[in-house]
Amino acid sequence: MSILVTGGAGFIGANFVLDWLVHHDEPIINLDKLTYAGNLENLASLEGDARHIFVRGDISDTILVDQLLHEHRPRAIINFAAESHVDRSIHGPGDFIQTNIVGTFHLLESVRAYWDGLESEFQQLFRFLHVSTDEVYGSLGKDDPAFSEINRYEPNSPYSASKAASDHLVRAYHHTYGLPVLTTNCSNNYGPYHFPEKLIPLIIHNALAGKSLPIYGDGQQIRDWLYVKDHCSAIRRVLEAGRVGETYNVGGTNEKTNLDVVHTLCDILDELAPPATCNLSLTSYRSLITFVKDRPGHDRRYAMDTSKLERELGWRPRETFEAGIRKTVVWYLANQNWVTNVTSGAYRDWVSRHYGA
Repeated sequence: MSILVTGGAGFIGANFVLDWLVHHDEPIINLDKLTYAGNLENLASLEGDARHIFVRGDISDTILVDQLLHEHRPRAIINFAAESHVDRSIHGPGDFIQTNIVGTFHLLESVRAYWDGLESEFQQLFRFLHVSTDEVYGSLGKDDPAFSEINRYEPNSPYSASKAASDHLVRAYHHTYGLPVLTTNCSNNYGPYHFPEKLIPLIIHNALAGKSLPIYGDGQQIRDWLYVKDHCSAIRRVLEAGRVGETYNVGGTNEKTNLDVVHTLCDILDELAPPATCNLSLTSYRSLITFVKDRPGHDRRYAMDTSKLERELGWRPRETFEAGIRKTVVWYLANQNWVTNVTSGAYRDWVSRHYGA
């Protein structure tokens, strides 16, 4: 028996692969296109581990996907493969349409053909788990109840619209063809191996370099922060016991404003890596905070109601934000070589383009 993971060299995907092989001996076939955010260095600890089979490729490559399915005969597929950065989707939506919608369609077609050819017993055991985002639900007001699985979809960016479309395709393949699917919609993840274009790793990276810490608008946008290892445990639980055809919201029940997150990061860095140790003439990293023009259509608040996941499957997040964010800072401080390797010239050009010099 084995499972096929798509996008398993990215941030969440790589953390899931590492987490899975801690808890299971069942092999993983890891299919990843290795775009800018896919990084095999995330999986360096698995070098030589026969349980991890890496294949570089695109979920739209039906010949390759068909070959992998028939060669390895996985009992489950977990689809992490996606373009996921809102800013990039605003400036270049085409890649998001191609990967998140067209790619998911091609993957579903290959999986449907594979599943149709399985014997009845294995058909009943098979699962296709699609990993999505809270952003498909749109934006919440300050006092609105958290998103539940029955909230209607109101995506506000090309990224969230493309993920909403992929969710609808997955649902349709269940209701039309009987494909045994599961969907998870998660809140903002943070933790090790996060590409330094997202808020938390970007702030850590810029602070240590003495660069400005850019915050969109007034910094009062609220997100529910989920430690990535908690997310991995939720996916394992949904794969194990989730009801076929159902959607499960996954959140950390840690609502914080972006400004609060940045303040917390600065305070931890002041303690663990004081500016003077980085040859910076600052009294606190907070002095580097800079407010920049807000991005178009910026959602004000996300929050997840995870009661269904807790009620049906007994899952709840284990990590508090205070503990998880400290672990994250400690990891980045201990893995500066990893950060150096991923912050290429192309990455610096990207940050300059979207946040200013």
